[in-house]
Amino acid sequence: MAAKPKRCEVSVVGLVCAALLSVSGLTTASDLTWDENGYVLYCPCMGRFGNQADHFLGSLAFAKALNRTLAVPPWIIYRHHAPPYTNVHIPYSEYFKLEPLKQYHRVVSLEDFMVHLAPTHWPQGRRTAYCFESAVQRSSDKKSCPMKDGNPFGPFWDHVGVDFDHSVPFGGLSFSSYYIPHWIKRFPPAEHPVLAMPGAPAQFPVLEEHISLQRYVVWADMMVEDGEKHIVTLLPRPYVGIHLRIGSDWQNACKLLQSGEAGPHFMASPQCVGYDRQTALPLTFTMCLPDLKEILRAVKLWVKKTKAQSVYVATDSESHSADIEKAFKGKVKVVSLRPDVAQLDLYILGQADHFIGNCVSSFSAFVKRERDVHDRPSSFFGMDYPGKKKKDEL
Repeated sequence: MAAKPKRCEVSVVGLVCAALLSVSGLTTASDLTWDENGYVLYCPCMGRFGNQADHFLGSLAFAKALNRTLAVPPWIIYRHHAPPYTNVHIPYSEYFKLEPLKQYHRVVSLEDFMVHLAPTHWPQGRRTAYCFESAVQRSSDKKSCPMKDGNPFGPFWDHVGVDFDHSVPFGGLSFSSYYIPHWIKRFPPAEHPVLAMPGAPAQFPVLEEHISLQRYVVWADMMVEDGEKHIVTLLPRPYVGIHLRIGSDWQNACKLLQSGEAGPHFMASPQCVGYDRQTALPLTFTMCLPDLKEILRAVKLWVKKTKAQSVYVATDSESHSADIEKAFKGKVKVVSLRPDVAQLDLYILGQADHFIGNCVSSFSAFVKRERDVHDRPSSFFGMDYPGKKKKDEL
């Protein structure tokens, strides 16, 4: 039996510790058998955690549709502003439990796949990359899939320990359900046992039919323990959780709404304006980038409705904690942790008595999906009652 691993703290040092422990022998070769139906591998190389989470749900559904095991990749955390000043690859199981995913479909961690299965069944010399023909045009030789070109692609596959020996470009396919029979016919597992792709075989934002898969994304015990400790010690209930996405990069993105370059469907906005492009509600600039007036208005509304005793602020920039405290004359406690591990923010927001998110943000979308699973109420800045036009809210 493998030795019990040491416990890592939820911190930057813990992230590195967790990555090292992920291949420390928690799974043995005897625990895994090769799936003759094949595997799906991919790099979660588009965006930060919220985008990666959207893509993960779609990739899980894609693997199930093909009846292939999904090799669950690590999360890519970008630490270029703080030690270790590079990408950190965090095993899925450091934040979430792997076992609940198996209630939906077969999965294995990518770390275990590489350690226990790849040496025998997908050895060096037989590692084939699969990509769209358009991607091949970006490669230096115009023949190979650019699996390791640039960051985060190169660092990801280097971390996993993979160099690709061959490439199979394809066209006339997409990742929608309509093309599943074509995937199965073109790439039978007997001839193509491992479909390794440069990006997630999924669409962004997550498709409406895949939102319910969030129920299988269950927090790891360590995350629950750390999150509950902070809630109990810092946040008198009831509490309202808010997500402020107001940093400079986000301000530039939201300007696309003002210029008309972006419409109602902008990044994660289908979560609040609706997925049907024909009936989508208007997406306002305030919904994308709420100003202080809107932030205070929404917080006051939901603090009053929930009789909240505290407010938790997760932010990528200014927390406006002092402004919120002043609005309530110090009678409501305001907390903003700015944790090294953003998933702690996600957990605390998910447990709030009410959540106010950003309609366009995939980070908020993760919280909204989790809360929907547990029937917890949510709203958005600029939209107090999701799915209803402003006049319907009055």
